[in-house]
Amino acid sequence: MKADNLLLHAAAWDAPGLLPSGRELDFVYVDPPYGVGTEMTARTGMGERRGRKQEGSGPVAYDDSQPIDALVAMIARAAAALRERLAKGATFAVHLDHRAVHEAKVALDAVFGRGAFIGEIIWVPGNGARGRGLSMTHQTILLFARSPSDRKLVRWNSELPQLREPFARTSLDMHFTNVDADGRRFRERIVAGKSYKYYADVGRKLGTVWSDISAMRANTPLNKEGTGYPTQKPEALLERLILATTTEHGTVGDFMCGSGTTLVVAARLGRCFIGGDVAELAIETTQRRLEAQGASFRLLAQKMAAASPSGEA
Repeated sequence: MKADNLLLHAAAWDAPGLLPSGRELDFVYVDPPYGVGTEMTARTGMGERRGRKQEGSGPVAYDDSQPIDALVAMIARAAAALRERLAKGATFAVHLDHRAVHEAKVALDAVFGRGAFIGEIIWVPGNGARGRGLSMTHQTILLFARSPSDRKLVRWNSELPQLREPFARTSLDMHFTNVDADGRRFRERIVAGKSYKYYADVGRKLGTVWSDISAMRANTPLNKEGTGYPTQKPEALLERLILATTTEHGTVGDFMCGSGTTLVVAARLGRCFIGGDVAELAIETTQRRLEAQGASFRLLAQKMAAASPSGEA
């Protein structure tokens, strides 16, 4: 893997100061704490519980007990610092849930400019509803350009197979009634006198609601992908985001990297990566995953007076 990959033991807002002069980022993903109101723990051994701290929990991975206003201020501070290292046409993504996403959207509009907002992805982890009343079963990924003027330069590789989904059965039966010499079903449309063919096996473009990537891929000890880190995100989710927003020569950043999913996927996809976290456990987990994958990188540590909330990816 590329020798200029970096893993930083530092706060997200301090990370830009550790990067080589002129180093720019093509895609940045930030998965901060969500404001659940307690410390979050990891499963590092048999019998330990992960998630919200309780009796029998493993070691604390990060503190998620600060008020929403403080959390949003932290996210905005990190975004403002990282914005200075975004390349032209870069995408900045923030992954949150219902607790803080609306306040964060307003705060990030102030950081990037209102016209810099690209849109949002609704991710459905597939865990099902819980408890009484209205149960939130989705999370939101906010996407921003570096500035309003950069909005038109942002890359979204919508033709990727990872950004396609099968056509609905009704659509297949109604519209894809033709079959070519290779046995492929297609529909033909005439637009302005020109014929266009659309093949059923290509699928339709995926929209902004992603319900086909289960969180259980990363959050069960039954799968090799799981590390025991709380709220770890599936590799397939980060793969889709990275492929959609970067080319093979791009640089991916995640400065609240948690278990290191973003960096591991970026390395596997041939992207350069720069990531970091303030939590010791996050750095240890990420370093172990990167080394297991054979990725080369340098580890840089910044002396910190006090730990700040760390990420979840």
